[in-house]
Amino acid sequence: MSVPEQLEAVDTLVEDLKTALAEKNWEELSRLNERVKPTIEPVMAALEAGELSPEPVRERLATLQTYCDRANISANEAKAEAQKALKEINQNRSAAKAYQNVSLNRPK
Repeated sequence: MSVPEQLEAVDTLVEDLKTALAEKNWEELSRLNERVKPTIEPVMAALEAGELSPEPVRERLATLQTYCDRANISANEAKAEAQKALKEINQNRSAAKAYQNVSLNRPK
């Protein structure tokens, strides 16, 4: 029994998401996120037409949702880390500037 083409597309998307997530490839994750809706629409149409059984569709959609959620969590964590690093850089820059101002304005 072969897996219908629509379900294979979901399986491929899930595998691609797993790989991009493991590699923390944010550009690829963004591109894959754009593929979710076009991948799901034919699955839902086939399900509504009675061409697919509900259980394999439900399982795949649950797995896809899990990886999409993980990608969002990881992206948010990466964003928070980047914001923290930028804040530290700005604090260091401000401290260096304050030190420079104090040392330049020291009475002689």
